Amino acid sequence: MEIKQVYDLVNTTTKEVLGTEGLVKEDLSDLVDVGEAIFNGNAFDAYVRTLVNHIGKVIFVNRPYRGSAPSVLMDGWEYGSVVEKIHSEMPEATENESWELQDGASYDPHIFHAPKAEAKFFNKMTTFEIDRSITEMQVRQSFSSATQLNAFVSMIFNEIDKAMTVKVDSLIMRTINNMIGETVYNAFSGGDIKEAGNARAVNLLKRYNTQFSTELTAQQALLTPAFIRYAAYQIALYTDRLTRMSTLFNVGGKQRFTPRDLQHIVMLSEFAAAADVYLQSDTFHDEYTRLVNAERVPFWQGSGKDYGFDSTGKITVKTASGQDQDVTGILGVIFDRDALGVMNNNQRVTTQYNPKAEFTNYFYKKDARYFNDLNENFVVFYVA
Repeated sequence: MEIKQVYDLVNTTTKEVLGTEGLVKEDLSDLVDVGEAIFNGNAFDAYVRTLVNHIGKVIFVNRPYRGSAPSVLMDGWEYGSVVEKIHSEMPEATENESWELQDGASYDPHIFHAPKAEAKFFNKMTTFEIDRSITEMQVRQSFSSATQLNAFVSMIFNEIDKAMTVKVDSLIMRTINNMIGETVYNAFSGGDIKEAGNARAVNLLKRYNTQFSTELTAQQALLTPAFIRYAAYQIALYTDRLTRMSTLFNVGGKQRFTPRDLQHIVMLSEFAAAADVYLQSDTFHDEYTRLVNAERVPFWQGSGKDYGFDSTGKITVKTASGQDQDVTGILGVIFDRDALGVMNNNQRVTTQYNPKAEFTNYFYKKDARYFNDLNENFVVFYVA
């Protein structure tokens, strides 16, 4: 074991804590052990200096990862492939002839009035697998007991679970990101997204700057209480507007409404946290300024290298419709439960033992169907 004398460091830290000396640059290399990938076999005792150090405690990093993607899982089925989604349109009103009777006129009650109905079919599935080989006999020599061996194997399986969670989370987020890309592209026909947008692609920054004659940037907006109040106000309005029948909130222009209990709201955590701090820290009746309840995501596509807003609030995608679309400054989305989701989620594990080399292969397989329905309500709020 390597022994370090730290008396000089602790004397210095005491003076800093007591305020008798200002902050100094501290060398922590003698204090903190960052570990080594390979154990130093020349680690001897400090007494006779020939006894090799033994491992006294083994810690397995075995922490479950729950992920952060929004919950959009739906039901599944065992047989069949195609998903058929049928919807119909509201009928138009006609003249009530009961109050327009004329002598000698004929009123035919036998006219057939066919309803208008459309069907949409979904028939795509995605799949991937994670493979891992597990041995037992070959690693027994590295542990002191069956308990340690079982903990080691459990740790490996937990890493597989975490890998599966991370990968599935990313696919769920891509399902949302594709809907964002489709919606914004449709709103601007591939043009400049810095304009105010329409009812389903809302550039809050452009609308705020226009209405209040300001020149806020996207970075400044998240630090400006007045803008955050405006954004929260607009989002709250949309939760009401979506409950009314309209053709404005979906790309297909279909007659749709979304009750509150079927509205799925997802917000970027940077915006949601800013709203929590700036809207409620200086008000007594915080219920008047509280942001609508929503699931939070730390980023839409990725964190970048610095978790900057330029990365967390951005997506750059080629949509399922084949359109290249970049959207920056995405604050949140509201969508109908039927607008997107994950169906027929099928996760399973198959195994095979290799008697020659004495190891077991585990094959973690994942099938699912990730869908977008552009005929359902979906609204994206962003700053650009």
